[in-house]
Amino acid sequence: MKVGLKWIVSFSVITLVAVGGLFWNPAADIPDTGEFLSEDKIVGADVAWILAAAGLVLLMTPGLSFFYGGMVGKKNVISTMLQSFIALGVISMVWVVVGFSLSFGESLGVTIAGKHYGIIGNPLSYPFFNGVGNLPHKLMAPTIPFILFALFQMKFAVITPAIITGSFAERVRFISYLLFIVLFSIFIYTPLCHMVWHPEGLLNKYFGVKDFAGGTVVHMSAGFAALAGAMVVGNRKNPHHEPSNIPYVLLGTGMLWFGWFGFNAGSALSASASAATAFGTTTLASASAMMTWIFFDRINGRSVSALGACIGAVVGLVAITPGCGFVSIQESLFIGFITAIVSNIMVNWKGLKKIDDTLDVFACHGVGGIMGMILTAIFAHGEKASLLHGGIEVFLHHMAALVLVSAFTFFGSLLLYKITNAVITLRVSEESENKGLDLSQHEETFS
Repeated sequence: MKVGLKWIVSFSVITLVAVGGLFWNPAADIPDTGEFLSEDKIVGADVAWILAAAGLVLLMTPGLSFFYGGMVGKKNVISTMLQSFIALGVISMVWVVVGFSLSFGESLGVTIAGKHYGIIGNPLSYPFFNGVGNLPHKLMAPTIPFILFALFQMKFAVITPAIITGSFAERVRFISYLLFIVLFSIFIYTPLCHMVWHPEGLLNKYFGVKDFAGGTVVHMSAGFAALAGAMVVGNRKNPHHEPSNIPYVLLGTGMLWFGWFGFNAGSALSASASAATAFGTTTLASASAMMTWIFFDRINGRSVSALGACIGAVVGLVAITPGCGFVSIQESLFIGFITAIVSNIMVNWKGLKKIDDTLDVFACHGVGGIMGMILTAIFAHGEKASLLHGGIEVFLHHMAALVLVSAFTFFGSLLLYKITNAVITLRVSEESENKGLDLSQHEETFS
């Protein structure tokens, strides 16, 4: 087999990263900058919970691979699953080298009315996790080691580009995909993460955006990147296929639902009442959305299906993510219900069907994230925290942020796809597509 230059370059990059890490000082040598608290501020219960939560969030990525893999045609199961799974390797390395610094490093941005608002972190803040040690961080992780916070956040960075893969499944070149997710992680995910979750972030500090666990940072960014990807890569030659393995979809949904408790309740960053609230709202929003989806399908003349139940459950999980720690159990039932209806309509809308988003990523994750952001701005508890609690300004800021995030993630991703395609062609040949990506890209078969 002929080895192209792109593979040699890729291996060279991995080599540089692996060897380059040896030249950085150990993370234990942390300068006394006033950012960190003493070790006696660590709360053991919080550490135990966030360790468990980080493991749960990691489990979501292989869960997503089963969820997506079962939906595609038989010739593309392995390639689709690998596109999700490989993010565990690629993005973990990107995160350690520079991603965490860009997301949570020293805030670089703009000054408005004498106040600083961050857009992205300084890449030299924590390169190769240098300076990320076992002490708690005063603002971001006051009761757990900073390295645990960094590793917990890494799992969010991993699953975000993995979500995108469902939009261009069955027709994208593997090496091109790897390049795109590196670019997406650096230029879309990290600045958005910084703006929403860093204490000095623009969307956090100026707009007051409430995103408890990633409805905006993860699902909206992935959803709009998915829409852009489906448009750039183009429609499949044969878009009609039967799902290869519905039990895989059920298994993947179960893994996602289980892992989502770490995703949402873990985002409290403590073993606390806030975590318990998020745990409960996550459960009920997903249950409500799953039941709404299958009944809404039936009254519209479609069968009650296992596939529909699984998609509905995931849509509910997406919708509750930004508000899981801010709303009540009762409100979470409504959030799951209304988002399932809106997302179901979008999945079956003929106008959107013209764009070959293979696994309806935008209609589920993008629309689910949008609905979650809107509903959080309506229902979030606290004085002037949302529209129903006297916070008209907060609501309007959320709507402005919604437009800004949508434009940034869609057009930014569109540009990155164009750059990727100019470097390495995104789409496989027609012959490879007909053969199936399992064989043409990986020389493996699913049986």
